[in-house]
Amino acid sequence: MLAIVVLAAGKGTRMKSDLPKVLQQLGSRSLIQRVLDTASVVTPDRKLVIVGYGGAQVRESLGTDRSIEFVEQAQQLGTGHAIQQLLPHLEGFVGDLVVLTGDTPLLRPETVQSLVAVHQQRRAAATVLTAQLPDPTGYGRVFCNQNDEIEGIIEHRDCNEAQRQNRRVSSGVYCFRWQDLAEALPKLTNNNAQKEYYLTEIFDYLDLVIAVDADDYEESFGINDRIQLAHADEVLQVRTRAKWMKAGVTMILPSTITIDDTVEIDPNAILEPQTHLRGDTKIGSGCRIGPGSMITNSSIGADCQVLFSVIEDSQVGSSCRVGPYAHIRGQAVVGDRCRIGNFVELKKATLGDRTNASHLSYLGDATIGSQVNIGAGTITANYDGKHKHQTIIGDRTKVGSNSVLVAPISIGQNVNVGAGSVVTEDVAANALVIGRTRQVVKPDYYDRSGERNSK
Repeated sequence: MLAIVVLAAGKGTRMKSDLPKVLQQLGSRSLIQRVLDTASVVTPDRKLVIVGYGGAQVRESLGTDRSIEFVEQAQQLGTGHAIQQLLPHLEGFVGDLVVLTGDTPLLRPETVQSLVAVHQQRRAAATVLTAQLPDPTGYGRVFCNQNDEIEGIIEHRDCNEAQRQNRRVSSGVYCFRWQDLAEALPKLTNNNAQKEYYLTEIFDYLDLVIAVDADDYEESFGINDRIQLAHADEVLQVRTRAKWMKAGVTMILPSTITIDDTVEIDPNAILEPQTHLRGDTKIGSGCRIGPGSMITNSSIGADCQVLFSVIEDSQVGSSCRVGPYAHIRGQAVVGDRCRIGNFVELKKATLGDRTNASHLSYLGDATIGSQVNIGAGTITANYDGKHKHQTIIGDRTKVGSNSVLVAPISIGQNVNVGAGSVVTEDVAANALVIGRTRQVVKPDYYDRSGERNSK
């Protein structure tokens, strides 16, 4: 049996935030969600989260995962005290316990796998994930023998000059044999200036404690303030960009591009400078995204171009051209080979294949067929002050420039809406509709000097 526990009780005062530290966002996920997602690779039989400050917020944030067991740490008296709260919850449990902290979001899944595998192979009482820091100043040093068995942990201030040359430090991530840990937890003391119970004291009461180095020392970094949060984001961005470039994605000025690690990109896509991909986004092969585009929780089909545009919570088919300065949002669905052009906004609109809206239009709450041409300045007037209403436009209809379609309204197939029309009633198929006042011309209204004639 294998259990994991995530320590998430701290306030994180250096964040200067009312939000608990573990709920700070990094990319599209909170710090604690990232840790839990990473730990899922070892398929634990039990998942526990220790909460304290802002516990209700943490519970609510993770509430969709019913497999999580929440453990209350009413007073935050140190990491050892936090783990002591598990004793009644894991009574009778036989197996190993992985201890993670909710503020270490850079940990890789394969590192957790390796930690558990080595721990079980060596049959250790405890295994400590360590890291070799380029500059370990301020960190306690972990000293091991040639078999990676830990012989001591010495705080930086207590190290002599030779000991300070050791670059191995603890990450605060552990794997314990639970039976041994449970027997040792009551022995912890708080004989220190902070009067706290430190988990590291537990090693004094265990037989075989070994160290496993993370391949990338940055995985050990914890987040305590917004500077460290920003650094973690930089680390994730470097990892993510490298992953996709190795997979066949071209990036022009990669340092200007940001990509959440939840995004999927097919090979042969091109990302221009200042492109930002967020959340559950998928980019098809052959796409050219940017420059200056943001796509969030959306799918873009193959061979599309998205230039200086924003797409949110929507779907765009294959071989489409979007932008410049288009905005597609609110569960909009765009078919294949469509053109969504300059300053066009789609909101909760569905467009069929080969439909074009090339200029200066707002299409909201609309269902538009295939091969429809929307002229410049077309507006679907979908809001009556209280409710939103639907506009339906049939296949192969042409809507002239500067037209207003007042919803609810249905326009049939093969209709031609005259430019400048205000259409307020349904239109049958194959019709020409003109909804504007007759042009009035008054000759000689002004004299040659530009003054109004008195006649």
